[in-house]
Amino acid sequence: MPTRSLHAPLAEPAIPSAVDASFLSVKGAAAYLGLSSHTLYVWRHRRQGPPSFRMGPRGRVMYRREALDAWIHEQECADSRSNPALDPLTSHPLRRASLRA
Repeated sequence: MPTRSLHAPLAEPAIPSAVDASFLSVKGAAAYLGLSSHTLYVWRHRRQGPPSFRMGPRGRVMYRREALDAWIHEQECADSRSNPALDPLTSHPLRRASLRA
């Protein structure tokens, strides 16, 4: 019986094959984003998170992979830690408007 080497590559999980598709189910999108399916359902209910739509006669919730990538990019640009233009430590403080009428 052959023994398995400790340095042998592990088998690929089942989810990445779904990630290669143009359309992802909630489970596939969650795996792609590194989130739980529940988080995506909550965000969809609150109209937050990446854009999704219903597909087919059963109305299955789906995500476009390109839309997920665009949403990730928007999140990166909106974060002050990755966008120096939004860094509060490098911008000048705003002056309060005068209260005189």
